[in-house]
Amino acid sequence: MVSLLIRVMLIGLLFVGAKSWAAEVKNVRIWPAPDSTRVVFDISAPVNFEAIRLINPERLVIDIPSSRLQAALSKLDLTGSPIKAIRHSQRPNNKLRLVLDLKHKLEAKLFTLKPNQSYGHRLVIDLHNYQVSGGKVSSQTKQQVVKSLPLIDNQRNIVIAIDAGHGGEDPGALGPRFDGKRLREKHVVMAISKYLQTELDSMPGFESELLRSGDYYIGLRDRTTKARQVNADLFVSVHADAFTNPKARGASVWTLSKSGASSEMGRWLARKENSSDLIGGIGGVSLDDKEEDLAKTLLDLSMTHSQSISRGIAISVHRHISKMARMHKDHVERAGFAVLKSPDIPSILVETGFISNPDEAAKLRTPSYQKKMAKAIADGIKEYYYANPVANTYIATLVAAKGQQITYKVVRGDTLSEIALRYNTSISKLRTANKLNAKSVLQIGQLLVIPTG
Repeated sequence: MVSLLIRVMLIGLLFVGAKSWAAEVKNVRIWPAPDSTRVVFDISAPVNFEAIRLINPERLVIDIPSSRLQAALSKLDLTGSPIKAIRHSQRPNNKLRLVLDLKHKLEAKLFTLKPNQSYGHRLVIDLHNYQVSGGKVSSQTKQQVVKSLPLIDNQRNIVIAIDAGHGGEDPGALGPRFDGKRLREKHVVMAISKYLQTELDSMPGFESELLRSGDYYIGLRDRTTKARQVNADLFVSVHADAFTNPKARGASVWTLSKSGASSEMGRWLARKENSSDLIGGIGGVSLDDKEEDLAKTLLDLSMTHSQSISRGIAISVHRHISKMARMHKDHVERAGFAVLKSPDIPSILVETGFISNPDEAAKLRTPSYQKKMAKAIADGIKEYYYANPVANTYIATLVAAKGQQITYKVVRGDTLSEIALRYNTSISKLRTANKLNAKSVLQIGQLLVIPTG
């Protein structure tokens, strides 16, 4: 009878003990980046936490009540991060203590994220990779580095900022499995972006900058900030599409729409891409410090100019991609993508195909197709800038030296207004250069002289 009572008591204790764990830390991931390092703890349920900083040596301590660690910290690769080691201990009342031993004093931001299509509940720690002293960032370690542009015959290059979408904690769209692993958008677009950089850097008069050089996340607004820091003439965001219907297919080229998307697909895509900051845990941006009328006037002027250039480049890129891939639509589309909202930098977004379509996914994962896509994008950019050379650039010098005449062959569906927009000129200049009047009708195959400058 006594032994039976003991067994009952032991079972009761085990039951109470199991109930006392509010959450378990199932896995730990680390994403080192040039500017910051993100540490992500996958947890089984929402948690509260307390964090304190200790000095001599520098440590970040996180206490999570009624929780325990089920992940192996010893297997973490901390290379390239400001972290020496991550330790843990089980404190009284089932409190889990996590300790990050740091190499130096730095700023840290901690927050939790709710589940999304890729992950469950998470506790996230963002560590800035610059040192701080006295609670302030050192001006020597956190200065904005502006890329120096090489001079060619006293003329600068056209600078292209290449934005490989998603990254790190945000995998982007998920495709089918190949060799046991699901195809991830972030890997596909990183490969295409690197090939695009190679293509552009091989063209006289161009140089490029990869905004994300590895597998880490950059906030949507931070991407355009980085493009501005390198004095970019053009921002190109590279993505791979996905849709609920696996039959959806085709590449597409997008520019910003002020009034919203041009189709239901565009609205769906805009919501999907803009939600990346919710995945990454980054806040929005505010213009509250600007006077309303002045801000609106300046933004309108700047965006009208940059959108005109964006549209012309997008049309050229769309036409070149259509030579090697199926297009989702026969025209450039518009949507409210956050990464396209920089008022001072012409910006386009290229969806290289539907990763959710098995046939297109099989192509997108191959280096040969990735290179073809990158070349098509680069050729479209080159065509636009050689037809519309920017003043004081090497390309402008080349065009002027050759005295070359740019021509365009009319295809079915072309209009004079669209051709003028494509080459950043006016209808009246096109008519004058080609001796056309208001009643002239374009003929398929007709060669038009494009006025430069």
